[in-house]
Amino acid sequence: MQNPLVEAEDRDGIRILRLSRPPVNALNLELAQAVQRAVLEAEADAGCTGVVLTGLPGVFSAGIDTREVPAYDAETRATMLRTINRTILALYGLAKPVVGAISGHALGGAFVLVLACDVRLAARGPFRLGLTEAGAGIPFPAGPLAVVRAELAPAQVRVLAIGSQMAGPESEAFAGIVDRVVDAPELLDAAFEEVRRLRALPAFGRVKRQLRAATIERLAEIVERDDEPLLTHWV
Repeated sequence: MQNPLVEAEDRDGIRILRLSRPPVNALNLELAQAVQRAVLEAEADAGCTGVVLTGLPGVFSAGIDTREVPAYDAETRATMLRTINRTILALYGLAKPVVGAISGHALGGAFVLVLACDVRLAARGPFRLGLTEAGAGIPFPAGPLAVVRAELAPAQVRVLAIGSQMAGPESEAFAGIVDRVVDAPELLDAAFEEVRRLRALPAFGRVKRQLRAATIERLAEIVERDDEPLLTHWV
C-alpha cells in the first residue's frame, strides 16, 4: 500500500523507494516507520528483485528532525529508537540488491541509511554528506553505530563520525564510500543499471549475507533487546 512519506514505484522488477517528507525529508517517527514498512514490503514481494533508495531533488534527507524528535516523551523516543534499529536491520540484511541514489544532502541518520546500501551513487552538485551526530549533540543509536563500524575504515570513522566532518560527494573524504557521482538527471538510470548488474550475479544474496553475517547478528541482538542503554540516553 502506498505511503505518502515513502513513495514506491516499480520498474522492471526494481522498486524505487523515495523519501518524501518535504522540505528536507527530516527523519521523525512516522518517516522512520514508513521506511521500515517499505523495506519489509520489498523483501516480502517476490516480484521485487532489487531496491533503489532515494530522496527528493536536492535533498536525500537532512537526518533526524531536531525540532520534533527532542520533544518526544520517553515512550515515543524509545519507539523511535527501536524503529531506527529495526529499519537498519531490514535494510542492511535485505538479500536483494539495494542501491542508494543520493539525490542531494544526506546527513546524520540519513547517511547511515546510505551506508546500509550495497552501492552508493550520488548526484553531482553543491551537496553535503556527513555523519553529523557529534556536531548535533545526538549519540548514535546502537543499530546505526554497528553499520558505521562495519562499513567505514577506522580513519573514516575518526574524520567523519568523531569529527563530524561534512563534505561534498566528490570530496576525498567520501572516496571509497560513494562509489560514483553522476549528473542529477542520470542518477536513477545509473542506479537501475547497478541493481541489474548485482541481481544478475547468481550468488549475490548468499555472499552478501555471508559477508555481513556478524553485523546482521549484532543488529538482530540489538532489535531483540528492550533494555538497551541508549534508549534512555538518546537526544
